[in-house]
Amino acid sequence: MNNHAEIKWLLEPEDKNYPAAASYLNLFYDETTVRALTMKLKKTKVSQFKAKDIFRASGLSLLGISNSHVETDRNKIKDGKELSPILLVRDENNRKVIIADGYHRLCAVYSFSEDAYIPCKIV
Repeated sequence: MNNHAEIKWLLEPEDKNYPAAASYLNLFYDETTVRALTMKLKKTKVSQFKAKDIFRASGLSLLGISNSHVETDRNKIKDGKELSPILLVRDENNRKVIIADGYHRLCAVYSFSEDAYIPCKIV
């Protein structure tokens, strides 16, 4: 892993991240639950977790840098552009964290440093 790039973050997720999160969450929950989760995500404060811990909690595999979306986010990091914090939902029934929005950003950051702190909103 290349630890030489400084990873910059926006203070809050972009507005477009919430509909993207809702679209993904619709695969897991009914519409009423998705609306409630989305509203909670909008209202909660940004916190931080290490990239490696988010991956472990989600149970997802790391996408390689050959993925076009990961590559796009890696290039943003190299160019000094700010990334949007990711959106997470605790799935307590399955004891996992759902990455509702930001999976590609998380993979891109992890490719630089698994110990990088990722700003996120989690409910």
